[in-house]
Amino acid sequence: MLEKSQVISDRYQLIAKLGRNAGRQTWLATDLNSEEKEQVVVKLLAFGGDVQWEDLKLFEREAQILKQLNHPRIPKYKDYFSIDDRTLWFGLVQQYIPGLSLKQLLDRGKRFTEADIENIAREILEILLYLHGLNPPLLHRDIKPSNLIWGEDEQIYLVDFGAVQDRAATEGATFTVVGTYGYAPIEQFGGRAVPASDLYALGATLIHLLTRTPPADLPNRELTIQFRERLSLNSGLANWLEKITTPALEKRFSSARQALKALQDKDKVDNFTADFDKYNFQEQNINSIINRPINTKIKIHRYSKFLEIVIPRRGITNLTQFVNLSSAVLGLGVLSLVFFLLPGSFWLIIILLIVFSSKINNGNIRGIITSTTVSINHQDFIIATNLLGLKHVKTGSTNEIQDVSINYVSYSSQKKMATEAIVINTKLRHQNQFKRYLFGQGLTEEELIWIANEIRSWLASHDRD
Repeated sequence: MLEKSQVISDRYQLIAKLGRNAGRQTWLATDLNSEEKEQVVVKLLAFGGDVQWEDLKLFEREAQILKQLNHPRIPKYKDYFSIDDRTLWFGLVQQYIPGLSLKQLLDRGKRFTEADIENIAREILEILLYLHGLNPPLLHRDIKPSNLIWGEDEQIYLVDFGAVQDRAATEGATFTVVGTYGYAPIEQFGGRAVPASDLYALGATLIHLLTRTPPADLPNRELTIQFRERLSLNSGLANWLEKITTPALEKRFSSARQALKALQDKDKVDNFTADFDKYNFQEQNINSIINRPINTKIKIHRYSKFLEIVIPRRGITNLTQFVNLSSAVLGLGVLSLVFFLLPGSFWLIIILLIVFSSKINNGNIRGIITSTTVSINHQDFIIATNLLGLKHVKTGSTNEIQDVSINYVSYSSQKKMATEAIVINTKLRHQNQFKRYLFGQGLTEEELIWIANEIRSWLASHDRD
């Protein structure tokens, strides 16, 4: 059992416990090996019991991530070690930031002014510019008052990178759903965070600071946090907070730079994305060079006047796909048999059509039997699909594109019928309406990231007026 004044790893003398939860302890300690007996933060994980391999993997990943980071308002990595004191402990040592968390300040009765809120927002957005701009981008995924430190130097620091995720996903990679309820947006609990997910968490945190009420305890309407009636805010700031916390990705700020730019000119937030924002794509295109995935059959042709993406039929690559396709074909056979033998069974045929349609719409099946060609020029974009000889074409205006993202798309209420797809989000000119165009269902995440990045890059480098 760890105790005050105990020296661990022959170096760190424990001073005071800063926090504790299941299997974890955080201590303020003195680094006895440093010349000035520097104070550090030691995070400890007791392996075993409730703490399993997945917890240890997250803990080790936090250490690896902190090693790579170099930002003045992110605590610096110091050391990583393990000790066996009846219990196997793993330790992560990082820089100590003198100050209080925003949650502690709330608990002590501090009331945050609009000026405080704007200052905190700017400082965290600048940190997110750094994190999201790394190669690959890093997503914090757990921004909340307890993870933001108001330092004695009056600067805001972002801490606790235990939930961080890098976007360099590879085929077959799995993701641990993390985040804190009330602060994490819906897409994060769907297993796929994006840079805009950190923006939502920042907005929810700012609303908590202003209302002194956790966002999960505030009323909501259609998943939108209702805070205006509790506050008397500058309308521009209120509009900005509503936009950064909107549950719909296509309506939210898509990058930290876009959110920062809007905050600086917050009185114009209502019209901020009324037209295509070329800079938005420059920010989304964080990693401008993404190598073509190994073994992909997808072809991308970049020309001065248009971009063409050719996604061929993938064919059957594993047993699960064979079973799914076989069941879909069997459903079609049953449907045909019923049609010829029981021509009067109208409702039965309708039901079978719905079942068969849901199977074909499954992203894994669509990729086997569907080919897609996407063409984008300065004026229009075309998504042409060929499903068993049946052609379907969707078109839109290039100038109306707001962003290009990778989202989960659900084809039924069952989670197993959800898949990822590339989503081109547009805002119809002269109307306050958004429209989404989907394609790429059934591709690997590595392929989706590559394609989305190529589209963003082309859009960012071409004027379309």
